[in-house]
Amino acid sequence: MGPSDGEGNVDWSGDGTGPYKIVQHDPGVGSRLERHEGYQKDTWFDSVELTVINDANARQAAIQTSQVDAISEAELKTAKFLAKDPNIEVDELPSGAHVTLPMFCDQAPFDNLDVRLALKYACNRQQLIDQIAIGHATIGNDHPISNTLPYWADLPQREHDPDKAKHHLKKADAEGLSISLSASDAAFGGAVDMCVLYAEQAREAGIDIKVVREPTDGYWSNVWLKKSFCVVAWGARPTPDVMFSLAYKDDAAWNESHWNNATFNKILREAKAELNQTKRTEMYRDMQMLCRDDGGTVVPFFRNRVFARRSNVMHGPNMAGNWEMDVARSYQRWWFA
Repeated sequence: MGPSDGEGNVDWSGDGTGPYKIVQHDPGVGSRLERHEGYQKDTWFDSVELTVINDANARQAAIQTSQVDAISEAELKTAKFLAKDPNIEVDELPSGAHVTLPMFCDQAPFDNLDVRLALKYACNRQQLIDQIAIGHATIGNDHPISNTLPYWADLPQREHDPDKAKHHLKKADAEGLSISLSASDAAFGGAVDMCVLYAEQAREAGIDIKVVREPTDGYWSNVWLKKSFCVVAWGARPTPDVMFSLAYKDDAAWNESHWNNATFNKILREAKAELNQTKRTEMYRDMQMLCRDDGGTVVPFFRNRVFARRSNVMHGPNMAGNWEMDVARSYQRWWFA
């Protein structure tokens, strides 16, 4: 995101309010930053170069050969081998970053709650964590608040249950359901494989999910918010209010499931003004339960942040996991030994 240039495009020159100024920026390629001499806080690096390397193998090769000092999104399948390199440190943090499978609640067949519940019970979350996230994730429960975040509600975990899925399909008169699921690794590495595995799981419940492999280029403009069932990856937000207001409120621009629950919207408005901590906690619990039991989003898991750095790149004892690379502040918080 950035300011407008007045012609419908982003003004990439930026606002100039951070510790570094933009010297060069090529969208999709990389950026070069230099430190503002007058910045009010200490920064350790005189300059920073950011390079876009979309291919996971190329990213790993770049850090192994010292072409870069640190990488985000380490390849999960090989992270344990990367950690054996004495010149590389791998950091892993649980986070509120989560994967969603939103379905348009105002379009058939997803406008039927029993269809939505069938698709939720058809999901074997632990298998997705084991085989797709290679264990680097925590289980989801069809709402966007993880146990690493304030106000997380310890609700009964929805389990994989093909028989319950079949029960809800029968109630919806939707036996033999056949739907399409749009997917691309633009969402996250392994997104397509996750959807293929989910389709196999759903087959146990008699659901035919056809995975549509969408182009990586243009996925966020042509598929997300456009197709009625797709895969998405979210970064964490600091409070439930922010997350709910961005993606679950009835009139939210990013309401990716087109969900409109009057009770949820009412509680969300009231929670914004509630000063009593106990009451607000109960309100957020109720909202998570409504997402889980009525909402149009399957949340399989929360992704751990797994990144790597050369052993001469140091950081303090505490890091944040909401975004990659120490909440995207590594350039400000880290230093060379």
